[in-house]
Amino acid sequence: MSTKTTRQQMRERNRKQKTTANLIWGGIGVAVIAIIGFIIWQGVRPAAGESFPVMVSSPHIPLETDPGLYNSDPPTSGLHYASELDAGFYDTNSYKYPAGYLVHNLEHGYVIFWYNCGLLDETGCAALKGQIKNTMDDLGGTKLIAYPWPSLNVPLVITSWGQLEKFESFDADKARAFYRANLNKAPEPDAP
Repeated sequence: MSTKTTRQQMRERNRKQKTTANLIWGGIGVAVIAIIGFIIWQGVRPAAGESFPVMVSSPHIPLETDPGLYNSDPPTSGLHYASELDAGFYDTNSYKYPAGYLVHNLEHGYVIFWYNCGLLDETGCAALKGQIKNTMDDLGGTKLIAYPWPSLNVPLVITSWGQLEKFESFDADKARAFYRANLNKAPEPDAP
């Protein structure tokens, strides 16, 4: 009887070891599937904002020539120059056709804050500029531009390649979410 008990104990121990091993391997399998799913989701997650059809963007047009009309205001794609603007905050427009440069930035995966202080009083304009600058700083300033755009019918619009989000009032969380969802989602994301 003691032999049978010993055999039963060994079988029970083996069964527990198999169960433990199965649980461990099952947990590892679930973790691997979750990681793969997350990676895939990052690549196909939907872009934030309103989508606009991507316009023809090549060949590059000569500097300071009119790039023509775009299918959104401000533009999200279209004809542009071979040169782009440096990342940063612009207080004034010093270009005849700034969209020609800025669309090139969008093609490189930039996110642009287009603002219209003409719709705000002096205090409101200063506050909006400060909020944009703070958000750009929080995001590290990577591939970010803020540019004055007087034709807007709202104080702020944020664009990326083929995407546009309008803001009646500034929302830092929404702006950061747009940036994170759309950064580098463009034809030339590896360009600086």
